[in-house]
Amino acid sequence: MSSLATMARRTARTIESGTPAHRDRAIDGLRALALLAVPTGHWLLGGFTLSSDGALHNASPLGTFAGLAPVSWVLQMLGIFFLVGGYASVLSYRRRKGSTRAWLGGRLARLGRPVLGVTAVWAALLPVLHFGFDVPVDTLRTASTLVIQPLWFVGVYTVVTALTPLCVRAARRLGVWAAAPLLGSVAVVDFLRYGPYADAVPSWLSLLNILPGWLFAYQLGVSWGDGRVTRRHAWGLLIGGAALFAALLLAFGYPASMVGVPGEARTNSHPPSLLVLALAAGQSGAAILLRDRLGRLLKRPALWAPVVVVNLSAMTILCWHQTAMLTAAVPASYLGEVPGLVGAPDSVGWILARLAWMPVFAGLLVLIGRYARGFESPWAGTGPGRRTLAGLLAAGFAVFALGLA
Repeated sequence: MSSLATMARRTARTIESGTPAHRDRAIDGLRALALLAVPTGHWLLGGFTLSSDGALHNASPLGTFAGLAPVSWVLQMLGIFFLVGGYASVLSYRRRKGSTRAWLGGRLARLGRPVLGVTAVWAALLPVLHFGFDVPVDTLRTASTLVIQPLWFVGVYTVVTALTPLCVRAARRLGVWAAAPLLGSVAVVDFLRYGPYADAVPSWLSLLNILPGWLFAYQLGVSWGDGRVTRRHAWGLLIGGAALFAALLLAFGYPASMVGVPGEARTNSHPPSLLVLALAAGQSGAAILLRDRLGRLLKRPALWAPVVVVNLSAMTILCWHQTAMLTAAVPASYLGEVPGLVGAPDSVGWILARLAWMPVFAGLLVLIGRYARGFESPWAGTGPGRRTLAGLLAAGFAVFALGLA
């Protein structure tokens, strides 16, 4: 144990000595916190039931324990992720040496490579699992849905990143108020789909919330990075976001959970409702106010080192954390019901058992990440033929996962 502690201290000191003095540790810390909230939320709130034919199906403890909804308020930190993304993007955009097109191309490639990697690998795994290990097709569909679930976020983030030049212009003209029209747009769509005219409104109208809903926090981040957000603005975001959040819950009947609950007609996140923006506003205000304190805290090497590791593996965590959980759940399904892993998530015992499984999922993610992290690096040695094959495999997996095959 002492040797492990010594190695950890040595690694922390090495990372500390290699950190540039100008590095904004608070921004990296916020990003790491938001990143870790994604697998934590999916692992805690995602369960499996076992059908009579031995196939796995998605389930959630929120269907039984509605009182757990506040947990989703804490774990839904995509607003922070987009806020920090906007902040980092505007700084990177200022430092660019080439054209805007080249800058965007580089950032989008870093997002696309890991997604292409995980989907191509799963496309190759599906026939092996089914024909080689007799894994039921329904289990494979469940697994595919979970794998592709976090990837919608990468797609939205890609679009939002492409809008960075426009966000920068808006921030320079309007400052923090550049995000206000996005909030208003989502409010109008929510009024139409949930208000007195809801029966006459087509269901596709909700899709209009996708872009402004997630661009809201990103635009706040761009304005923050451009120096247009003061502490007074941050207090306004915190208090105003909290007040709007409470009003939507108590007076307007919004679902309490920030994630979808099986059997519920309404969901807050897909696409984002006004409640998501209220939470993002409150979180953004708190993050801006706590930035200096967090930065001082992360000057400690023991705290800074894990932040660096998480940031260096950001896309690997996003793309592969569901695979880590499935690596445990799919083999366990052959044993029947396994507490906290396979079986209806409808008891306190399940919750306690799932907490015990969390370190196992984390360990599996670390193991998978040792090999999968290579997808984040430039594919310099990969020729056009292999890239085309990876693209075709990824497209095939998407068709299967989305139920189009």
